[in-house]
Amino acid sequence: MEKTSVVITEKIRIGISSCCMGSPIRYNAKGIDALAGIGREKADFIWCPVCPECTAGLGVPRNPVHLSGGDGNAVWKGEARVKGRGGADVTEAMLEGCRSCLDTLHRCNTVAFVYMDGSPSCGVYRTSLKKQRRGNPPGVFGAMLLEQGYFLIPSTDLQSPLKWWDWRRRLLAFHWFSTVQLESMQDVYEIWYRMKFLCQELDNTWARAMGKQLAEMSLAEHPEFLQQFRKELLDVLRKPSDVRRITNSLWKHYSHYRKSRNRTVEDIHSPEFRRNMTTIAQELIRMERTAFADDYLFGASPVIYRDARRVKQLQEAVETE
Repeated sequence: MEKTSVVITEKIRIGISSCCMGSPIRYNAKGIDALAGIGREKADFIWCPVCPECTAGLGVPRNPVHLSGGDGNAVWKGEARVKGRGGADVTEAMLEGCRSCLDTLHRCNTVAFVYMDGSPSCGVYRTSLKKQRRGNPPGVFGAMLLEQGYFLIPSTDLQSPLKWWDWRRRLLAFHWFSTVQLESMQDVYEIWYRMKFLCQELDNTWARAMGKQLAEMSLAEHPEFLQQFRKELLDVLRKPSDVRRITNSLWKHYSHYRKSRNRTVEDIHSPEFRRNMTTIAQELIRMERTAFADDYLFGASPVIYRDARRVKQLQEAVETE
């Protein structure tokens, strides 16, 4: 097996709440350009903006709505309602808007969604404004996205270079693993070789237990295990990391790279070195680029995106040397 990162050359398609892409369609006719925070990386993906509340026909501007009697799951079961100011019931319109938006996401072949938390429709862990207590998460559309198994990214985390780097690397791994062949235990072992270090960072207890289980299994076919393995690993990839675990992982992999390749990478620091999150993100990107250029598996970010034209140019350059 090649000890290199997996390179994706096809742009991943991501759904996004339209108001997070700058569209002035919130209830107060305002929008937030959440993608401005990721700069040029915006062009590495194809975006599919949707708004359940606009698609429901509620208009802009509109009276704010809230969940009454339960969360978004209860709304889908008919056990709760969506109400506007003054008690106006907009439940059926909201459900139809959510169905239509999901159809759009499916037609666009999206695998992830950037959501506006605090929204009674798109919210996942909060369905009211920060200063208000009213809210029953997840929202109506958020509940649908969770049930569909989407990779869900909070729009606020796109404003932090380090949090975005963490979401991006896990999204790339999530997308690749969702589509990669998994038909035999040999496939499992090859995938685990690339993914185990990232899994250890995200959920060390699960990763250690899985590693031990795989070590005790033979290459004999275990069809019932393949589905379990895919589901559990995808669930782990949904879990955000934190600064301490990320910096420790960076230093561990950089130390191994320096020892195995007898080379250094400029301005990569140990976990004890104090710096801000922007600087840490820059170090991680520098390590990713170095690993790609040097055919080295950077275990903290085992799946990377590179423009297909650039990859072809690099391959042609290597072949002519």
